[in-house]
Amino acid sequence: MNSESVVGWLSAMGVPEELVSVGAEADDAWCLVRDETDGNPAWEVFWREQGNRYDWARFSSEQVACFYLFGRLTWTQALRGVVGPVDVADTPAKGTPAQRL
Repeated sequence: MNSESVVGWLSAMGVPEELVSVGAEADDAWCLVRDETDGNPAWEVFWREQGNRYDWARFSSEQVACFYLFGRLTWTQALRGVVGPVDVADTPAKGTPAQRL
């Protein structure tokens, strides 16, 4: 999983696309952004509201940051009862969810 596929995976889990912003900060959304201010590439995940960052986490790996975001938001969906066990036969080819239009 990477920043290009995480939105598709989250959408497949019932997470509304407007709640996730990849590559840019957006208010009232979970953000996944790359940061290189200290010279070392890193990925940051956080909830942004009224210009402030909450529940901020920083990772040196894009993949780990994406799995963190995916796990956090999928867990929330599971608690809400929106997602649960699925039929293995429904798994998309190559393990990537189809993009919804």
